[in-house]
Amino acid sequence: MKTVRIILLPVILLVVFGVSASAQCKAFARKECLPNLAGYTHDGNYHAAVLVEGEEAELYKTFYSDMNYRVSIVGDEKLPDIEFRVLDSNKNVLYTNRDKNYSSTWDFKLESSQQLKFLIRVPSAGRAGQTPSRGCVAIMFGFRLKK
Repeated sequence: MKTVRIILLPVILLVVFGVSASAQCKAFARKECLPNLAGYTHDGNYHAAVLVEGEEAELYKTFYSDMNYRVSIVGDEKLPDIEFRVLDSNKNVLYTNRDKNYSSTWDFKLESSQQLKFLIRVPSAGRAGQTPSRGCVAIMFGFRLKK
């Protein structure tokens, strides 16, 4: 019975802290990322995760022709500027914010419907001997009909 308690306690702690971090990141996304979608209709999804310097995440999303889109990607102020790239299904880079002074938004429209891959990277600040920073990174999408 002691073995079950010893194993169960860490599992419960991981679940509780994981849910808490997820809720905090969702609140962060609402506060920091959602305002960047002004003029666009939010698609209703909150994509956010806790990332550490040097980590990457990827997200696949389908977009449709005849629509204008805005993507907003914001990281916690403790993190370095967030880098993101957008690739099509042939792995062609459609956009990188590294060329745009790490802009947190990108407006685009597509000539044909397709699935895009978003690669989000938290660069390493390269501070030797210090623990890498960690914080929420949120990505949100908005749309409007093509005018």
